[in-house]
Amino acid sequence: MRARPLLASSSIFSKRCGDLEVSSFGVMDDGRWDTTVEEVDNHLPSSSSQGVYELNDVEEDEWEMVAKKGNQFVINGQPFYVNGFNTYWLMVFAADQSTRGKVTEVFQQASSVGLTVCRTWAFNDGQWRALQKSPGVYDEDVFKLALDFVVSEAKKYKIRLILSLTNNWDAYGGKAQYVKWGKATGLNLTSDDDFFSHPTLRSYYKAHVKAVLNRVNTLTNITYKDDPTIFAWELMNEPRCTSDPSGDKLQSWITDMAVYVKSMDAKHLLEIGLEGFYGPSAPDRAQFNPNSYATQVGTDFIRNHQVLGVDFASVHIYADSWISQTISDSHIEFIKSWMEAHIEDAERYLGMPVVFTEFGVSSKDPGYNSSFRDTMINTVYKTLLNSTKRGGSGAGSLLWQLFPAGTDYMDDGYAIVLSNSPSTSNIISLHSTRVAIFNSMCSWKCKWGCKKKNPFEAIFYHDDL
Repeated sequence: MRARPLLASSSIFSKRCGDLEVSSFGVMDDGRWDTTVEEVDNHLPSSSSQGVYELNDVEEDEWEMVAKKGNQFVINGQPFYVNGFNTYWLMVFAADQSTRGKVTEVFQQASSVGLTVCRTWAFNDGQWRALQKSPGVYDEDVFKLALDFVVSEAKKYKIRLILSLTNNWDAYGGKAQYVKWGKATGLNLTSDDDFFSHPTLRSYYKAHVKAVLNRVNTLTNITYKDDPTIFAWELMNEPRCTSDPSGDKLQSWITDMAVYVKSMDAKHLLEIGLEGFYGPSAPDRAQFNPNSYATQVGTDFIRNHQVLGVDFASVHIYADSWISQTISDSHIEFIKSWMEAHIEDAERYLGMPVVFTEFGVSSKDPGYNSSFRDTMINTVYKTLLNSTKRGGSGAGSLLWQLFPAGTDYMDDGYAIVLSNSPSTSNIISLHSTRVAIFNSMCSWKCKWGCKKKNPFEAIFYHDDL
């Protein structure tokens, strides 16, 4: 969820397919990428009506767990670069028969433009249509009709899920609700940040983790911790601990919870849910923060991600919240430098992939227009592709956020309705095509003739970024 305003190299191996040399983790030479969706569709061997390609020579991978190899994601040893989206409210919509169809609709539409990963909430603590009604007490109907359904439906459309386990913010309960529950039992709690340090509240959170990971899906009969549909667990959406700018309190919580999750589920990947702000451990990187306040929220990008059990880094991108609400070219400049700094750190200090798990711009911003949104999305995608070409740590991004038609009342200003936004839809589809080709390259049968070699040269070597 969008943050509150803050205004105040791994080894590369290659295979040779015909005359086209590729890397499992990037193109080996200076690839040329920039083209149009129409050109890609015209060049590909076959093309679906939605613009997402299909290749008869690509052997369909089994639905296996996503893993990490160095600074890249892999499935079955093949690279897996991510183009995805956020739709946080899936579980709440699925809990009501009258809105459940919107869950299917958003997966259908995401799949039609090649999006392969969705980030959504696996929590609703003590709120409307709550999953967890009180500590360790769950509404079985919400589990069965909502979260089980979301996981099952995602698999039907070959979309993997990043499931976030609680919220830093009040929406859907989050740490504030855990503190309320603690106070109700007589605990002496003075701040919502006590969530991170009080042993009882830590035990509440761990009980929730255990309940979700050990849940047997009533629709698939697969335990969540064994289900490849789940791409990764996220400890918390946008954790901050402003009561301790040193970062020690949050670091202790991350360390405890990462080990706990991994002790129960060593198969799935794990990430923290951070926004990416640099903290006291890296004063030389503070220059990349959007403002001085960002160093004081208790998070520390490099230090936090060095915790044992954390598999990949998360970063959010909200220039309109962090720099200025009014749209300007400085937003694009910030996005590029913010991304490049974190990709570099993921390579140099962390040795892990980094996913930009939220990025967007609000239509409510002064000076907003859809052209600027398209420029912003293109900037994110091109920066990632520059990393992909050289086998870097830039592993993917997730739009905030994808909505089906008829859900305007849930729009926070950041909603993208594909049917209403053809230019944005084309940009997303093109990037999905590029990413999918990279992910498939080394599983293609290496029996190329000129007829099949030329199309891919046209895609990868058109105009340099």
